[in-house]
Amino acid sequence: MENIVTETWQDKVKSFAAASEQLGELHPEILELAYQENWFKLFVPEVYGGAGKKLPEILRLEEQLAEADGSLGWNITLCAGAAWFAGFLNPELAKEVFANREVCFAGSGAVGGIAVKTDYGYLINGHWKYASGALHATIFTANCMLKNADGSDILDPEGKPIIKSFILKKGEVKILAGWSYFGLIATGSHAFEVADLEVPANRTFTINSNIAVADKGFDYPFLQLAETTLAVNSLGMAKHFIALVEEAFTSRSGLKRYNEEQVLFFQRELEQCKNEVLDLRNQFYKTFDQSWNQLLDHEEIDENLLTEVSLISRKLAHACRRASDTLFPYCGLEAAKKESEINRVWRDIHTASQHALLTFES
Repeated sequence: MENIVTETWQDKVKSFAAASEQLGELHPEILELAYQENWFKLFVPEVYGGAGKKLPEILRLEEQLAEADGSLGWNITLCAGAAWFAGFLNPELAKEVFANREVCFAGSGAVGGIAVKTDYGYLINGHWKYASGALHATIFTANCMLKNADGSDILDPEGKPIIKSFILKKGEVKILAGWSYFGLIATGSHAFEVADLEVPANRTFTINSNIAVADKGFDYPFLQLAETTLAVNSLGMAKHFIALVEEAFTSRSGLKRYNEEQVLFFQRELEQCKNEVLDLRNQFYKTFDQSWNQLLDHEEIDENLLTEVSLISRKLAHACRRASDTLFPYCGLEAAKKESEINRVWRDIHTASQHALLTFES
């Protein structure tokens, strides 16, 4: 009887990871997989055709995605995370945007633009960096400072300048090639800009305010949502790297290069790294799940618990980067070869570690 082995999505992702890096963006086969699995719409409510998944499930999936390929995990995390804004969009605009099977949000958290109030809506000028998924994005989100026609700031009731987020369509922005970094290459995290673009008033939104869809979880604080989703990317990549390290060292030790004491020393280092990452992973999910359940049960999360979520997210990300640095010297020259899988994963981990939200461990 013929044995038929079914290819998993992980197998497919891994088989195209190197090709994606060469392209500088996700391979068309992987993009099609993402569309089929509705990965870019993970947070999008089912009423808009999204996956309608909740953050606890999404975090665990993003960990798996990043373990299969760092660029894919990062792309889905940042793009699907931006599509979380669906809960705050004008409902008619949301229906229009998400009707597209291949909808993908990209954008920047930085305030890179100026939006001048007009009779029609807003006139926007600006420049934003690091829009992961820019090359296949259909929608761009951009934060702008609001101005009056005379150039003065539009102020809130407390006298502070107002910053709002805007929805921009692919044809309205100019993508500026500039993602020349050594890792997460296939995220294509290029910059974009707009000049004298007038958009209607319904293209603006404010997160964690005026939830337009009755769906639990949209009021989870955005800071902790961002920190946790970034942390599980580092986690997935580190798990991939640790597995490759073990394989690489075993291959080298098979050549009798090391004595028994040296092999035992490596095994202790490996187990220590594995255990630290696993222990922090368990703490991370325990703390996050507690915060999520508290939100569902009481409609708010204690500030001290949110602080714990932030702290454990950073601790986990830092432990993942440390593990990769500790184990890298045991991998041989193959790990320094830029075309090798283990080198790609190492570069992805270190590029991800530069995100501003992960800079400090405490």
